[in-house]
Amino acid sequence: MRGVAANRIQQILSNLSTTLDSSGPFLLFDSPFQLLIAVILSAQTTDEQVNGATPLLFSRYPDAASMAEAPIADLETIVHSVGFFRSKAKNIRGAAAIVRDKHAGSIPDTMEDLLQLPGVGRKTANVVLGAVFNNPAIIVDTHFKRVTNRLGLTEHADPTKIELQLATEIPQADQYEFSMLVNRHGRATCTARAPHCDACTLYEFCPWPQKK
Repeated sequence: MRGVAANRIQQILSNLSTTLDSSGPFLLFDSPFQLLIAVILSAQTTDEQVNGATPLLFSRYPDAASMAEAPIADLETIVHSVGFFRSKAKNIRGAAAIVRDKHAGSIPDTMEDLLQLPGVGRKTANVVLGAVFNNPAIIVDTHFKRVTNRLGLTEHADPTKIELQLATEIPQADQYEFSMLVNRHGRATCTARAPHCDACTLYEFCPWPQKK
């Protein structure tokens, strides 16, 4: 790990950890399986929309065995509000069936196995690996991508390239916490259209030319 990058990352992590809480979830769930399903549903929509649909979804189909047998029309109706509801209903039922049939009802704990589930990409897999299994995980969503680019931690636009680069620069023990803190900072302060640079605790670390 390069010394300059490592020092900046530690300064950013230390700063954010004193001002933000990284522990609270964005999505509502009661089990690892439900987290997996909620993250699949969260693609290209907001957490609020997902949280509006999942209470009914999980009350009817709380685990892999029940969701794998759910009528697709019922799933489509329940998740209609999250967008792309047909493909998402198909994906969550397909993922549930694989979890039930190949993993005895428990979600897998490796990137390779998680990527075999319908609707699961690297971001979703990293959420599960970090939140459920406490594994090293760089979670590159739109907030993380925006903030790390503005902070000059990466110049990549591709999420996988960002993940793989920062995985070599952030200590494994800090990766999940760093991801969550940067995500929260992006939601609350370093927003897309009107970042609150005047209230940003990372202002001194930020080389973004457009900052206020």
